[in-house]
Amino acid sequence: MDGAPAWDGTERWWPAVTTWFSCVPLVVAGWLVPLPVFGYRAAAVGAVVAAVVTLACLASLSWRTRLADGVFQVGRARLPVAVIGAVDPVPAAERRAALGPQLDARAHLAIRSWVPSAVRIHLTDPHDPTPYWMVSTRHPERLAAALRAAAETTKAAT
Repeated sequence: MDGAPAWDGTERWWPAVTTWFSCVPLVVAGWLVPLPVFGYRAAAVGAVVAAVVTLACLASLSWRTRLADGVFQVGRARLPVAVIGAVDPVPAAERRAALGPQLDARAHLAIRSWVPSAVRIHLTDPHDPTPYWMVSTRHPERLAAALRAAAETTKAAT
């Protein structure tokens, strides 16, 4: 792991800064649309409402990954670490191929376009038709090591 610190157990995928700045025209529209008809007070209210709705929408896009208590959680999806097999880091250079020609249609995808790398988590549950999870992460090597360690610990305890 090249001396990198261990994965701390949680990561949040906030949208890129450019995404936040691209929402400025929505707030400006919230100001300009009511201005000619209703005046400055309604325009100010419109701008505030547009800003709040825009921020709420962007916040809803920010999923959180969490590894704790024998469960790996991505957003609302939960994966018991006991069914984790191999875990492969997918660097940014290989991500396009992994999500294109190499992708299995049955895979569970938790991908955000603004997070450049990912991990592929292979499942060992014979009753689950999902062959693997593909999860965005900014620290693929650290997350892969943490998932492998959690799976080994769980399997050693059983």
